[in-house]
Amino acid sequence: MLPLALIVLALPAAAKDKKPPAPAPIVASVDGLPIGVVPKQDLPSKGCAAYLWTRGPSQAMIAMAVADPATIRLTIDGKVQDFAMTTQNGTGGYGFSQTTEYRGGDVTATLEMTIATETGMTGGARIGDATLRIDRPGRDSVVVPAGGLIGCV
Repeated sequence: MLPLALIVLALPAAAKDKKPPAPAPIVASVDGLPIGVVPKQDLPSKGCAAYLWTRGPSQAMIAMAVADPATIRLTIDGKVQDFAMTTQNGTGGYGFSQTTEYRGGDVTATLEMTIATETGMTGGARIGDATLRIDRPGRDSVVVPAGGLIGCV
């Protein structure tokens, strides 16, 4: 019984010396596409953010768009990157337009979304239909069907 007591006493000391688990690796490709999973994201400190998931088999989170400052976060070539808004058209709501174009480096991302206000939902809305188009010179353009939610602070 003495060895068991020593093990029980030693466990708390060993546990405090343990390192926290490593963060999950970034998934560089979703459903065979050249875009990857965007890791878990918090709400912005002010305003609204749109969280978008694929409608494909993985239903992975592929984008987070922030209303202010107007940016979109994507994982391209295994690297999480933010792109600034360059143009917007149409009425969307919650600080977003129906169609928004973002650019950075050689990447152009175009987000088209339909925002639906739900009566039982406060502090946000549902994105019933969306498409995310990624264009890069010398590469095939990719159009991903998506859906999601908008959350506001």
